[in-house]
Amino acid sequence: MIKKLFKFIFKILLGLFLFSILMVLIYKWVPVPFTPLMAIRYIENPEEPVKHDWVAIEDISRHLQLAVIASEDQNFVKHSGFDFDAIEKAMADNRSGRKIRGASTISQQTAKNVFLWPDRTWFRKGLEAYFTFLIEMIWTKERILEVYLNSIEMGKGVYGAQAASQHWFRKDASKLGPYEAAAIAAVLPNPREYRANPASSFIERRKNWIVGQMQNYGKFIID
Repeated sequence: MIKKLFKFIFKILLGLFLFSILMVLIYKWVPVPFTPLMAIRYIENPEEPVKHDWVAIEDISRHLQLAVIASEDQNFVKHSGFDFDAIEKAMADNRSGRKIRGASTISQQTAKNVFLWPDRTWFRKGLEAYFTFLIEMIWTKERILEVYLNSIEMGKGVYGAQAASQHWFRKDASKLGPYEAAAIAAVLPNPREYRANPASSFIERRKNWIVGQMQNYGKFIID
């Protein structure tokens, strides 16, 4: 009886393992139609419309690509999914009693947004690490950034670069200038409370800081 139970559990785990790899392989090429967070938000408030329009990375302003890297994960092109220096600094800050800070990379945020649910348990963090490892192994960095920019929450009911560009600036994501891109990136830490336009004094300061980081990062030319 116990042997049969273990065999059953093994089959379930193996099935879940193979299914997870299949989903990562599919999303290497197929647009992500929705995320668990979108479903959760809709269940919490069915009256809140979900705005989400997938666009190819070629149709997302390079300013916005740079803005999120400069503000969220400046080692994105260098690390393999985990920024251990940032993790160490965050742990030191948190131990010393300074303001709690996170160290999630763009890859980790993408893994969480696409495959998981918002939670702070160790179980969910373990799954996040697993999916981060998978997408770093199977996807390119460009694909990770493309999925990130199309899936992340950028306002109440607003998901992805195209929906955010239309919501905040009434233009396509390909038309965003550096300050508009920085304004959208500035709200990412708390997109349901912050506004990209009109910007509060806090977001205005953060936006200017991000533009400075974009210029210092130097990957793209800021017009």
